Amino acid sequence: MNTKASTAKLPVHVGIIMDGNGRWAQERGMARSQGHLEGLKTARRIVAAASKAGIRYLSLFVFSTENWKRAKDEVDFIMGLVKQHLMRELDFYRQNRIRIRHTGDISGLSAEIARELQQAQRDTKDFDGMQVVLALNYGGRDEIVRAVRRLLDDHFHEAPPDKTQAASGNQCSMPCSITEDVIARHLDNPDIPYPDLIIRTAGEYRTSNFLPWQAAYAEYFISPALWPDWNETFLHEALDAYAGRERRFGAVHAP
Repeated sequence: MNTKASTAKLPVHVGIIMDGNGRWAQERGMARSQGHLEGLKTARRIVAAASKAGIRYLSLFVFSTENWKRAKDEVDFIMGLVKQHLMRELDFYRQNRIRIRHTGDISGLSAEIARELQQAQRDTKDFDGMQVVLALNYGGRDEIVRAVRRLLDDHFHEAPPDKTQAASGNQCSMPCSITEDVIARHLDNPDIPYPDLIIRTAGEYRTSNFLPWQAAYAEYFISPALWPDWNETFLHEALDAYAGRERRFGAVHAP
């Protein structure tokens, strides 16, 4: 493990698509729920390892807007794990000064989980360590749609359209100066820097609607290992791979 390389060129923000829980369990003749339980334990290990490595922001893809299509008992089990994690891990957050953030549509979660999530964010909002962003009931397209809705709400709240002029076609009924910066300011966490590195486990080569706006120029690292098997060594392998990349953001550097 080349810790020197990863320290010399460390990503500020890492996102992880945690894949392979179900396969891990099935390969061992276990119920898929056992894989999700092991995946939760892995998340705790990787959060601690990322914090130790000096990562400033870590986004974890916990549950997508599309995951509701899964069997009800599996969804219920995952949500139960989320609730337990939020309640039980507060001491761990305090010890490591970790701040909890959320991205996703909180209105689609149960009232109990939404309350626990908001409480965890309040309890850790002043911590100055690594920030962990839980992508829960998250879809990238959904986030962009919600951002546009917030933009429109802000616009019409500040400057209600003139109905007479709008009816005559003389006034734009939408913001007439929509730019990338304007939309970006209405995303879920506009203060968080865009991810430098996106990790996907279980050998899958899909973005799965995870941070499509923010990760437009992120580097990707695909690991064949299933998520429950991940540990600090795997994390440093990804960080070392990132350290060896040259990021050009669409430009071409002179030789």
